[in-house]
Amino acid sequence: MAGGMGTWVREHVWEIPLRRYLSLLLAAALVAGGVFGVRTLMHDDRRCAPGVSRPAGSDECVGVATGVYDFGQPRFHQVVEAIGRENKGLKSGSYVTVALMLPFTSTSTTNLNDIEHQLQGAYLAQYSANHDSNGQSPQIRLVLANSGTGKDSWRPTVDQLDGMTRSADRLRAVAGIGQSTDPNQAAAAALTKLGIPVIGSSITADELANGQRGKKPDPYPGLARVAPTNTDEARALASYTKAKANRANENKAMLVYDKPGDPYTNSLKQSFSTLMNGSPYQPVLEQPFTPPADRSQEGTTANTFRQITNIVCDTPRDTHTILFAGRHTQLRQFVNALGDRGCMDRSFQVLTGDEASYLTYEKELNRDALRHNLTVLFTSLAHPDAWLKNPPKTGGSTADYQILQRLLKTAEHKPAGPIGPVALDDGQLIIGYDALQLAVHGIREAVPEGRSIPTLADVGLQWPQVKGSLKVAGASGWICLDGHGNPYDKAVPIVRLTPEGDSQFVQLAWPEGKPPGKDCLPPA
Repeated sequence: MAGGMGTWVREHVWEIPLRRYLSLLLAAALVAGGVFGVRTLMHDDRRCAPGVSRPAGSDECVGVATGVYDFGQPRFHQVVEAIGRENKGLKSGSYVTVALMLPFTSTSTTNLNDIEHQLQGAYLAQYSANHDSNGQSPQIRLVLANSGTGKDSWRPTVDQLDGMTRSADRLRAVAGIGQSTDPNQAAAAALTKLGIPVIGSSITADELANGQRGKKPDPYPGLARVAPTNTDEARALASYTKAKANRANENKAMLVYDKPGDPYTNSLKQSFSTLMNGSPYQPVLEQPFTPPADRSQEGTTANTFRQITNIVCDTPRDTHTILFAGRHTQLRQFVNALGDRGCMDRSFQVLTGDEASYLTYEKELNRDALRHNLTVLFTSLAHPDAWLKNPPKTGGSTADYQILQRLLKTAEHKPAGPIGPVALDDGQLIIGYDALQLAVHGIREAVPEGRSIPTLADVGLQWPQVKGSLKVAGASGWICLDGHGNPYDKAVPIVRLTPEGDSQFVQLAWPEGKPPGKDCLPPA
């Protein structure tokens, strides 16, 4: 009886209620887990990779990639992996960080060519700094900062870079920036306002330079550039054309320009207008065109260029030169239109700025147009033949360029490479390499006595000292900076687009009309 009573009590008093309680608890747990699961599924995980995410309202991954991440661009993968291997081998506390800031998520094929080549060049400079500098410190960690393609997509990236200056990342400079656009101008202004040194690789607009037209104080304190301003490119072009023009039969010139323009096209138009005054080219007329706000898009500008081509044919027969102040997409449309002009018997040369380098190997360009009395000459930022064919005694050297050639050979296999297919004709790899060389130079010159890491503020103070024996011997030519961080009398390759799809080096030209002296000291 006692045993029966114990069994009854166990089953009815303890086990049955206990099973009920356990069942209720299990059900509650399942409900809670289901709610959590639903919430997890409903939660929009906007992370793309460490340091990179999609801001609210955008599908574009922006930010600073602190690991191996190619921003969804397979063409970047090999060089990004090479950068990852190099960064992984750095010892904690031995390095500072340099960010390469470009629009890595661009959808424009020509822009992606430019970005890929600049990325390759920047990596080669990083590798050289860490392996070929006799143990100089600090070592260089390279990270990719995506500024995105939207008007304000650069803002979270800049905020992130600012935070990295005060963290273990020890960010000390931002290189690249990209084209001279309004968003990039705003990003450069924000970075320099935060005290972050910036090294522009391919920016050429006068509006994105210090010391222009008497503006005081400098709008971008701590900005240095390796590319000449549009004004300096136009001056170099003027020195070339003056040497080539037949003074007995002066050319008349037509100016075709972007209206309302952006920082690049506006300063190029102004520079060309100045060039025509006092040059062999006498102005005939100015003809505007209006592209889409995003100048990498086609828009309806091709229709406008068909009309402008008719006007070109209506100009006096001694008009042989067309000065083009526009972006590469519109230049391609214009060249294609000229290939179908009604006056194919007349010869024209189009003179334009460095944006024409984007048309190297451009599939949509009508190369046949360049076989019929049409020449396109432009001022390139760099060219692989510039220092190999009868180079001048100053302003750069064959030996300086050959250092890059040897690095390219090293990068054909591990541990340095591979870095993907390499192209040099557009000059972007060369200028990307030189921009990071300048960043490394400023960082290491700023290291205080007895220490190994410079302060952020001291790096930007180095730019006015980059001259004379402290110049940077770039692969694109000597980089000697004036007091505002602009290159003085920088070599400007004059380059011709060819029907075969590449670009042909013509000769070097100089903003001052001749190469700098061997001391490379800008005037006060």
